[in-house]
Amino acid sequence: MSTLAKGLRFDDSMMWVELMDGRQLGVPLAYFPRLLDAAPQQRGDYVISGGGAGIHWDALDEDISVEGLLAGRGDLTARHRMAA
Repeated sequence: MSTLAKGLRFDDSMMWVELMDGRQLGVPLAYFPRLLDAAPQQRGDYVISGGGAGIHWDALDEDISVEGLLAGRGDLTARHRMAA
């Protein structure tokens, strides 16, 4: 059974994902530079996609999978840029 998102909130340094099974997952914004650098209004302009499998920010060109969050993965594009 896959774990799905049903809500999202932010504080100064964290993104909090509310999961359908009742858990809350805290992820440091530092894992996602686009979200870290975004204004609070931009962070709040998201869509839960794929029935809860992901979170999408159109204006920020950011897509995050719940599966990736649970696996501890951050922004993979940033890692690829650093390695280049």
